[in-house]
Amino acid sequence: MTHKVHPKAYRLRRLTDWGSRWLDKKKLSEYLEEDFKIREFLKKKIGKLGVEKIEIERFPGKLNIIISSARPGLIIGRGGSGVEELKKELETKILKKNKELRKEVRVEIKEIKDVWSSAMLVAQYISQQIGKRVRFRRVLKQSLDKIMSSRQVKGARVEIAGRLDGKEIARREWLQKGRLPRQTLRADIDFAEDTAYCTYGTTGIKVWIYKGEKFD
Repeated sequence: MTHKVHPKAYRLRRLTDWGSRWLDKKKLSEYLEEDFKIREFLKKKIGKLGVEKIEIERFPGKLNIIISSARPGLIIGRGGSGVEELKKELETKILKKNKELRKEVRVEIKEIKDVWSSAMLVAQYISQQIGKRVRFRRVLKQSLDKIMSSRQVKGARVEIAGRLDGKEIARREWLQKGRLPRQTLRADIDFAEDTAYCTYGTTGIKVWIYKGEKFD
C-alpha cells in the first residue's frame, strides 16, 4: 500500500536544506521549542509581507535567523529600524530564558526576486484571493498562468479542497500544466501548502512547481 510523502522530505540534503541547522543533543528539546516559537512569532508579525521561509542557524553563543521575503523593504524598515524592532521583540518575548543568545541575535533578510517560482508565495496569494471570495476557478487559472510565465518553471500544479465557493458539499479541484515528475528524486520540485479561512469554513491549498532536474 502506498503512502503520500512530502515532496521535500526525501529530497533533503540532495536538493534542499533543513529549515533549522544546528546540533545539540543536550538542549535538543529546548532549542526545538524555541525554533517553533520563533517561527510562530515571525509568521504573526510579518507573515503577510511575502515571507517564503524562515531558516534558523545556531552557533556557540550565536543565533542567526534568515528570512526570505518578496517584500524585504517593508521588513527592514527605514534605516533598518524594522529589523532592530524584530530583534528586540525576539529577545524579550522568546529568548529571555536563554541569556547566552540575547546579545548575539542576528536577523538577515533575503529578497525573493521571482515571486511566481516560489510555491509558498503562490499558495499565500491563492489563500488571500479565496479569502476575498474570488471564484476559485479564476484564481487557479490566473495563478497557474503566472507560474508558467516564469522562465525557470517547467511545470506546475495547483490544488484546492474544501467547500469551494461556499457549496454545501466539500470537494477537491486542481489544474496542472507542463511536466511534474514527482517520482524522480533529482527533480527540483518546490512544494507548499496554506489554508484560507472563509466564513463557510477552511479551504486547503497545495502548490507544486517543477524547475527542472539537478545533477550532482
